Amino acid sequence: MNSAQIRSADLALSVGTWLIVAGAMLYSILTVTPLAARHTAEKWQWTAPILPLVVDAAVVIVVRLDATLARLGGHGGRWPIALRWMTGCMTLALNVADSALQKDLVGVAVHSVAPLLLIVTAETGLAYRRAIAAALNDLNARQQAEKEAREQARTEARERAERSAREEREHAASLAREQREHEATLAREQREHEDQARREEQARTEARERAEREARERAEAQREQQQRERERLEQEAARRRENERREREQAARQQETERQEREARERAVLLSGGPVNEKLPEDHARQIVAAAASEGLTVRAAADLCGWSTGWVSARYQEVRPATLEGAFT
Repeated sequence: MNSAQIRSADLALSVGTWLIVAGAMLYSILTVTPLAARHTAEKWQWTAPILPLVVDAAVVIVVRLDATLARLGGHGGRWPIALRWMTGCMTLALNVADSALQKDLVGVAVHSVAPLLLIVTAETGLAYRRAIAAALNDLNARQQAEKEAREQARTEARERAERSAREEREHAASLAREQREHEATLAREQREHEDQARREEQARTEARERAEREARERAEAQREQQQRERERLEQEAARRRENERREREQAARQQETERQEREARERAVLLSGGPVNEKLPEDHARQIVAAAASEGLTVRAAADLCGWSTGWVSARYQEVRPATLEGAFT
């Protein structure tokens, strides 16, 4: 039996179950509504169909969810079983209640047919669906196993074919590789011979170039050494000239410093005599005036030191100052 036949059987079961449920619901509504109307207040008698509808709705929920769980291979536990039997018993009780109250055993039997059929159909349909789901799972597992076996066989056949083709290619490649290696060996030997000849020629050329380069380098080194020696001699001569110039300048500065110190001492000696009351000799007086002018003393101070008049001293200052300024700018 294939999966299409199993699905067809499941469809027939579903259609049959829902037909039985629909018929039982309709029959239950027609049977229970008069009973509920007789036991309801007059102004609320229009609500009599609600009770069978509620009970039948619970029946529909139970049948529908049981079918879904059976297809999924699940189990709802104890509460779905309790609801299923409770709704079945309620439907049975409501349908046979009127005949039972009237003590009509035939009516009880007749009105119990639809509820009992609904209860047994629900339980049987659940068992059928679980059996169909298990059968489908087994069938799918077998089909999957067969499919995997066929795939494995195709894979093995493909691997054998690929292995055979690969071996043929490897054999052909091995032959081609051996041929290429032989040709490569001949070509390598030829290249090695040519490389050996080229290296020998290159070695001779390099030796000749190295000898020429060494000769050029020796000549260049001699020229550079001679050039460095000339530069060293020129630098030493320049240093000697510079040292001589510095020595001359230092000697000149030293002589100038000694002369200035000597003149300063002479001026200090001339100006250390203090004021006099009489004229000193003119030569000596001129020396004192010149020293006073160099030290920046006033005409009056110079006159006191030499004993001459301020006019004479002032005239000497005029003679001494141009000479002093000329010496300063020289």
